[in-house]
Amino acid sequence: MLLTGVIHFVETSCYSIRFGGVKLKKIAVSLSIASAVLLIARTSNLSQSMLLGNMVDSVDEDMEGSIVLSFRLILLSASIGTLISIVAYPTMAKLSPLLIKRFEIEGSLMNLMTLTNIKKLRYVPSYIRKPRITVMQKLRIGGIPKRMMLINIFVTSVYTTGVLSALYASILDPAHSATSIMSAGIINGVATILFTLFLDPHIALLTERALIEDTGSSAMTKTYIFLMISRLIGTLVSQIFFLPAAVLITYISKLVGVL
Repeated sequence: MLLTGVIHFVETSCYSIRFGGVKLKKIAVSLSIASAVLLIARTSNLSQSMLLGNMVDSVDEDMEGSIVLSFRLILLSASIGTLISIVAYPTMAKLSPLLIKRFEIEGSLMNLMTLTNIKKLRYVPSYIRKPRITVMQKLRIGGIPKRMMLINIFVTSVYTTGVLSALYASILDPAHSATSIMSAGIINGVATILFTLFLDPHIALLTERALIEDTGSSAMTKTYIFLMISRLIGTLVSQIFFLPAAVLITYISKLVGVL
């Protein structure tokens, strides 16, 4: 559960890295860092299938209810990690420009993770900022593409539940368990492609507009906050998709077995 929470916290926090790029007008650098972080996080999400495999292997019919509860708690941890990232956005937005500047000096993420830079994390508490309720009260959904938010909710829900639904499908249909488990990688891949095709171009376009406008930073803050909120909703919707997705994966696995 902790791993899932950390993964979703890190992924959601990538919006603050992009905001740092808008603030410094260094989009290419911020996108490079964000892309690397997202790649690591999404690969780590897929690794859950290996970590949870032992749990699935030891399940018998009497434990089916408990495994469903365990998986739902893991999905809940994804929501908690996303919520913490939303609360931490002011702090992360303050730290991101510093991260980008340091990245320019070091030249690579590997150099960024040297012991000298890691020791500088002790200064992080001085950059902590509390979220202001007044900011949330001023937010209005006007100007934010509704289609983009809906796509973010759907893709996030599929991405969040993909591995867990595949694992549960292997319990529902042990005869095709290998096929069901292998589908986790396909689901994650499809979700990543959907993120890339339908969300990233929209965000890039909005970011470019923000660089031209005088109020670009505040406009992108609003956009990123709504994107984070839609991600949170997506993790909650994954609770609804969990069982139907497992049944669908079971059906598709049987169909593949016949072919």
